[in-house]
Amino acid sequence: MVQTSDSLTDSQMQDLTGVLHHDPELAGLHTFVSDFVEMVQKRTGKHLTGWLQRIEQSPYRALHAFAKGIQRDKVAVQAGLSVEWSNGKVEGQVNRLKMIKRQMYGRANFDLLRQRVLMPL
Repeated sequence: MVQTSDSLTDSQMQDLTGVLHHDPELAGLHTFVSDFVEMVQKRTGKHLTGWLQRIEQSPYRALHAFAKGIQRDKVAVQAGLSVEWSNGKVEGQVNRLKMIKRQMYGRANFDLLRQRVLMPL
């Protein structure tokens, strides 16, 4: 459902087409999901407002809840879908540091923690 059609094999594409043909509700959901995936991959945050308006008019309650969550922080979501910069690498390093700290809790002093943190760099 979230992969682009060009990344699917022929048999996967046939399976997906068959499933979507037999279930029109799932086909409608697939359209919304693939549009959102395209916004993420191509960084086209300018289409977010129209996408949210289409969801509000749709009968899919699960998507309504998802859209309400996006609406609460729409500016940040739109920036995430538009701006090429990300703090993902920083968040990854913070996560790694917290994991090392948890592993060593109560077992060693600051010098060993410092050495384990700086060793991979």
